[in-house]
Amino acid sequence: MNAAVRLQPQTTPARGTRRRRWLPGPQQAPMAASVTVLVAMSVAGGLLFPGFLSPQVFLNLLVDNAVMCVVAVGMSFVILSGGIDLSVGALVALTTVVSAVLVEHHGWSPWLVMPLVLALGIGFGIFMGLLIQCFGLPPFVVTLGGMFLARGLAYVISVDSVSITQPTYEAVAQWRLPLGGGVSLSAGAVIALLTVAAGMLLARATAFGRAVYAIGGSEGSAYLMGLRVGSVRVRVYALSGFCSALGGIVLTFYMLSGYSLHAQGMELDAIAAVVIGGTLLTGGQGSIAGTFVGVLILGLIQTLIVFDGSLSSWWTKIALGVLLFAFCLLQRLIVRSRDGQESVS
Repeated sequence: MNAAVRLQPQTTPARGTRRRRWLPGPQQAPMAASVTVLVAMSVAGGLLFPGFLSPQVFLNLLVDNAVMCVVAVGMSFVILSGGIDLSVGALVALTTVVSAVLVEHHGWSPWLVMPLVLALGIGFGIFMGLLIQCFGLPPFVVTLGGMFLARGLAYVISVDSVSITQPTYEAVAQWRLPLGGGVSLSAGAVIALLTVAAGMLLARATAFGRAVYAIGGSEGSAYLMGLRVGSVRVRVYALSGFCSALGGIVLTFYMLSGYSLHAQGMELDAIAAVVIGGTLLTGGQGSIAGTFVGVLILGLIQTLIVFDGSLSSWWTKIALGVLLFAFCLLQRLIVRSRDGQESVS
């Protein structure tokens, strides 16, 4: 018995294993990189500009980017499932125009208009999801058509900007949530935080969220697992439409107007925020928390340029392009590492 025990192979951990446990793995690397970029930019801003690290400056990142945050949550689910949605910015604009016209020109109650435009966003997403699923059309083409359709409808309803003077909208626009110390959050920022929290819960703690990850990782495997791939895909685009319409409502609170030119290019900014936040464009890997960090990074770039005062706003796009190149390269390295590990195993 003792000899048998002595002959058993010793499974002592290799030298340095304990140290490597503290390093992020391939799946956590994009999120870790995003957080590192956010912290580095914050520290650099604090060293370069007095008052940059004040609490209200960082809260303003969320106040000024609340619409982007809400829209990016919906975009995250679409990309996690392996799809894409180019219609989100146009749907935001359509929501603002419909809301402003119904409230100002037709005297509708805001409490009737807001559920109506949310239903409009959900229906728009379901329509695109059905086209993608039932007819096998590429998501890029379908959502591109959705972008043209929504933006065109916004132009047909009203070419000019429609100001909102309705008391409820004005009251919500002026409302602030005091956090102590003279800092506060707007209603739009609170809605954005609640949307992020709900998105995190939906992605990680529900069967729907797990199905989205499974479909993005391998649609064929998802079918073999018995998942209702078609139903999940349609619901993903419905969720994206809902988030776009909700973002449009938040934008009406922020701008107190409806305009067909609102949110131009927001779909590309939302995709950039999702990618910078660590979600793979191929789907199956990423997090809503990472997307939130990506939105903060985009807002921080704009804030740094404003504090500098000597740089053109176009430097925001340049910095964003550089970050996208870097994170796309990181994603490629992660995919290669993952494929190599799978081939070895």
